Amino acid sequence: MKIGMAQMAVRWGEPEANLQRAVEMIGRAAAAGCGLVVLPECMDLGWTHPEARRMAMEIPGERSEKLAQAARKHWIWVVAGLTERDGESVYNAAVVLDDGGELRARHRKINELRIAHDVYDRGDRLTAIATGFGRIGVTICADNFPESLALGESLGWMGVKLLLSPCAWAVDGNHDNTAKPYGDLWLGAYKTLTEKFPMTVVGVSSLGPMKGGPWRGRKCIGNSIAMGPGGKLLAMAPYEEECLKVIEVAL
Repeated sequence: MKIGMAQMAVRWGEPEANLQRAVEMIGRAAAAGCGLVVLPECMDLGWTHPEARRMAMEIPGERSEKLAQAARKHWIWVVAGLTERDGESVYNAAVVLDDGGELRARHRKINELRIAHDVYDRGDRLTAIATGFGRIGVTICADNFPESLALGESLGWMGVKLLLSPCAWAVDGNHDNTAKPYGDLWLGAYKTLTEKFPMTVVGVSSLGPMKGGPWRGRKCIGNSIAMGPGGKLLAMAPYEEECLKVIEVAL
């Protein structure tokens, strides 16, 4: 099975532009023969956007439906991060849409960083679903931190073979990737999971400047990573470069 890692630029607080770019990425992934595509965390607004509590939308809703239409049109599964409103609560969420555009699952980030607790409420359950190509699970970014690997390990015990993780990996605005290459934290965490369980982990990050919120001045940098069983590195996408990285996974 081919999986598209849609490492896309997220424009800060511009949901219409971001959804349009996501739809284009979905089309590109389908054209490349992918059966599934993963998009970044909070790809509608950007992670920790200070207006998230006002601008969030329900799931299902207008934004998730745009992704669902693209999934139906191109006959491809879609996993994407969205900012979700549920009554008075707002979540850093991810949707799983099947190739008919049906909402099959929704995950709400559990290990939200402390700096974002005033922006997002935290999820209270794990997400694993059976599909025609195996059991898949969803986590979001820091859910896979070394200190919270119990979440991914629990999914491993639940039989997940493919763990999909929308992310927003950020560094200081003046970070020099040549002097200090990014990625060791995720390589280590993903290696731990894929050596303990026969699973593939796919983390896809956004890129672009963070123009507000607690990390104002930082930048998201892509560098998306896919790792297969036994800690085998399948792909590492470029640093600060929008791209569609395609991997092939035996399921």
